[in-house]
Amino acid sequence: MPGRNHSPASRTALPGKAGQQHLRKMAIATVAACFATSGVAIAQPVQLDLIIQSDRIYDGEHDEPLSGELGIAGDRIVYVGKADRSRFTALRVIDARGAIVAPGFIDAHTHADRDMFTDDIKKRQVDYFLTQGVTTAVIGNDGGGSYEVAQQAAWLSRHGIGPNAAMYVGFGPIRRSQLGEADQQPDQKQLEAMKALVAKGMCEGAIGFSTGLFYAPQNFASTGEVIALAKVAAQYGGIYDSHIRDEASYNVGLAESIREVIRIAREAGIAANVAHIKALGKSVEGQSGAIIRMIEAARAQGLRITADQYPWLASSTRFSAALIPPWALDGGRPAMLRRFDDPAQQQRLHRDIGENLRLRNGAGAILFSQGNPKYVGKTLEQLAQERNTDPVSAAIEVLRDSEIVIASFNQSNKDVVAFMKRPWVMTSSDSFHGHPRTVASFAEKYHEYVRNQHTITLAQFIRSSTSYPADALGIARRGRLQPGHFADVVVFDPIAYAPRATYVNNEERSVGVVATVVNGELVVDEGRLTNAMPGRPLLRTPKQGACPQS
Repeated sequence: MPGRNHSPASRTALPGKAGQQHLRKMAIATVAACFATSGVAIAQPVQLDLIIQSDRIYDGEHDEPLSGELGIAGDRIVYVGKADRSRFTALRVIDARGAIVAPGFIDAHTHADRDMFTDDIKKRQVDYFLTQGVTTAVIGNDGGGSYEVAQQAAWLSRHGIGPNAAMYVGFGPIRRSQLGEADQQPDQKQLEAMKALVAKGMCEGAIGFSTGLFYAPQNFASTGEVIALAKVAAQYGGIYDSHIRDEASYNVGLAESIREVIRIAREAGIAANVAHIKALGKSVEGQSGAIIRMIEAARAQGLRITADQYPWLASSTRFSAALIPPWALDGGRPAMLRRFDDPAQQQRLHRDIGENLRLRNGAGAILFSQGNPKYVGKTLEQLAQERNTDPVSAAIEVLRDSEIVIASFNQSNKDVVAFMKRPWVMTSSDSFHGHPRTVASFAEKYHEYVRNQHTITLAQFIRSSTSYPADALGIARRGRLQPGHFADVVVFDPIAYAPRATYVNNEERSVGVVATVVNGELVVDEGRLTNAMPGRPLLRTPKQGACPQS
């Protein structure tokens, strides 16, 4: 699989006392693993922390399940499958026969950093992931990740989080540091300053460099500017992740945006991931086959191109990002509001917003899902009818009040299925409060596309949610149930595991997870949250010699 032979090992940021405990538990796990695999007789059985028994243990790699046990000591897996139980005892044994045991899921694209970096301990638990079996969340996506990676890792270690977190260094804060919100190109001095910030983030443990080329001010950047920064991430062994410039026909078009990702990967010499891959809107509906052929042709040439995907027919974003053209966002929200009041701008504004609305399948396909309660639960079409006005005028009035989150129904099931079947597409949520994908993407993918539509097999679902993202993103010693790997595990009921959230009631948690284990500690036990916070920042080790020694 891509990334397996070139991905540097990840490291875990731990404070002093916790680090000593971690080393002690590693030693226990190592000794136990030796006993598990050797023929040496022992006088006393080794005491493990947890044994999970099941006849359906999927290791994250193979199609067929194992029958037996999963033994855990400290934060490590000791053995998987059959073992001589005279060698072991455990503080806790979970009888999960009939349930599915798998590696904890890795969410390749989230916005959970909005909950993790708060003083609210309940939010930092990120329970909506734990109750789905997600044990690692990738943050800093869409170019939003801070370049202060070490500072962020220290904060997370000190305050505690539910799942693990792997971090991107993001283009947004880096570009803003030099150019603000302006639509202009950097001079050489500014470009060098941006490159230094990418290097800083990579040396401090980012898994790669992330962009959101659809969003202002990142969309003001040229491809050459992005390549220059991606080259820096490549020097440190990182990957390039991008919300592409256009998933529809807003500007350059879907196909051209995929070509841009491929060009960046080739010219920067870097593995590249297409964030939440989709064909958005009627103008590109049915283009999944052509996009798949483009990516697979690039992969056949040796480029490491992957994608992640959430399993929903509606996307979600800020209302302004969906409908307001980039020129009207130049300078941020204050400048946008001034343009709303400028008589000279009205014809252009109405024309461009109307075209963007058409690309998103019209006013009836835009549902206000979170934010101003005056609008939540209504479509833009309904609001326009209530106010006896046209949808564009109604949209401007909503944005005068405040920003709001929308669910935008813009994808065909045929395209979603086509992408999902590809072995280089991994699972993600693009978690964004105001859409059920935040609390239910993994449950939805299993329930709808494994059980109902039979689009993919159970083993494919597990692999695309575990070992594949671990390999593609360079997250070491996770994503598989193997001796010596970190004990991130999910146990779920194959019948009961399902989403409960809807597009309006979009915060209702998923059901059917029996147990979730993060770094050897139960965070969901018998279907209930334990309120434990064992998650860790997962810092990627740069290529040897790439960073200055501290």
